[in-house]
Amino acid sequence: MKKITSKDNSLIKHINKLNKSAKYRKEHYEFVAEGIRICKDAFLSNAKIISLLVCEDIIEKNFDLINEIENVSENSYVLPKSLFKEISDTKTPQGIICVIKALDNPTLFDKIKSNVKLLALENIQDPSNLGTILRTAEAVGVSGVILSDDCCDIYSPKVVRGSMGAVFRLPFKVVESIGEYILDNKNINFYASVVDEDAEKVTDFKFAEPCVLLVGNEGNGLKESTVELCDKRLTIPMNGRAESLNVSAAASILMWEMIK
Repeated sequence: MKKITSKDNSLIKHINKLNKSAKYRKEHYEFVAEGIRICKDAFLSNAKIISLLVCEDIIEKNFDLINEIENVSENSYVLPKSLFKEISDTKTPQGIICVIKALDNPTLFDKIKSNVKLLALENIQDPSNLGTILRTAEAVGVSGVILSDDCCDIYSPKVVRGSMGAVFRLPFKVVESIGEYILDNKNINFYASVVDEDAEKVTDFKFAEPCVLLVGNEGNGLKESTVELCDKRLTIPMNGRAESLNVSAAASILMWEMIK
């Protein structure tokens, strides 16, 4: 491993920019994975690891994992604890970071099979919500996820950590417009989730395959123009005085009903 000791090192500056800027991540087609669990998931998922950076304090305790990742990484570096904190995006760094090539893999979406059940997200803004939704989508068995390009960046450090590795394993595709995607795929059933007591109750609904379940922005939901293009409008029936759910909680219920 090469040693880096200066915060003025070009790689240190590069990682800080990757952590902070979605635009920079898109320009370089790279993102950062931080933490022992997340970096291990990246390795096990055969993600292309460009650089491995580890804090010198953790090498002995995590020697086997670090050695495995180092063997597949294009470059590897060791940093003192004080410098590692400079590039960490967490309050309590675990001492390991991987710089990874972007993963966008649209293969699944080129030809939709008859039994596919997808999730489409429109204008989701909170990285914590997106990470949780991706984690749940993998857990319940959603085939893949479509994201509008006005969603928060799927490669945001908070999304990567919040997804608990799902971002490495769950097929996804970023599209310019969910509405345009619907118009280009008329052989698929599209179901819009809405907060409307006149919509069909998702708990009583039978999803036809192939299908895409649409979930919208935290505050405003799906665009009305997107809803109008869908085959059905679905809602979650609620008891008590609650009028709505957090988008990640709502998406979890909707995905479970679609997959069960």
